[in-house]
Amino acid sequence: MTRHLLTSALLAGLAAGLIAALLQFWLVTPLLLEGELYESGIRSHFAASLDAPVQSPAGAAEGLTQDLSRHIMTAGFNLVAYTAFALILLAAMTFAERFGHPLGARSGIVWGVCGFFALHLAPAVGLPPELPGTIAAEVELRQVWWLATAAATALGLGLIAFGAGLLPAIGIAALALPHLIGAPHLDTYFGIAPPELAAEFVARSLGVAAASWVVLGWLTAYFFTRKTES
Repeated sequence: MTRHLLTSALLAGLAAGLIAALLQFWLVTPLLLEGELYESGIRSHFAASLDAPVQSPAGAAEGLTQDLSRHIMTAGFNLVAYTAFALILLAAMTFAERFGHPLGARSGIVWGVCGFFALHLAPAVGLPPELPGTIAAEVELRQVWWLATAAATALGLGLIAFGAGLLPAIGIAALALPHLIGAPHLDTYFGIAPPELAAEFVARSLGVAAASWVVLGWLTAYFFTRKTES
């Protein structure tokens, strides 16, 4: 059983991690490379002249062929991270299954959506993904708030889904608590890259994460139940 669980999580994590890496290279990395041009001062959206050259974010795609080791590390990180996520997700799935909540491909998608909500969407309400060069509050404060928000969101979703009596109400309170406290922010705004580029980066980052987690939840449940049913 343990071997099958590990194998299922490994297969699902590697497949979802590969998909996440491909989506990032296609949709997110060009925006990161574009943001780095503004961070380094090579490009500025406060153009001194109306005749200054303008390049769309898609033009940064040529950077994908450069710094190959960096992109290989990004892909490797995705494979490792989503394999770890698959292990955690499958452990939660099997725990819930023991208490009468059947596991299947459709329920796996729901688990994946909940994982995306806990680790990406809920923290992004206070701390959205940031382009290179973005000036923000101290990293330690942001890390603490992010971790607390992810944990509170996961707990809240679990209480809402599986709790009885007053537990779902406590779950709702857990979802709201980090946002009532508020994420750490500076007193003013700083921007190096164009706000349009930053907004597109946030949207694409969350979109890639959502798609990757849906695939992860579905594949994790699929690989695990496939052997169980046979």
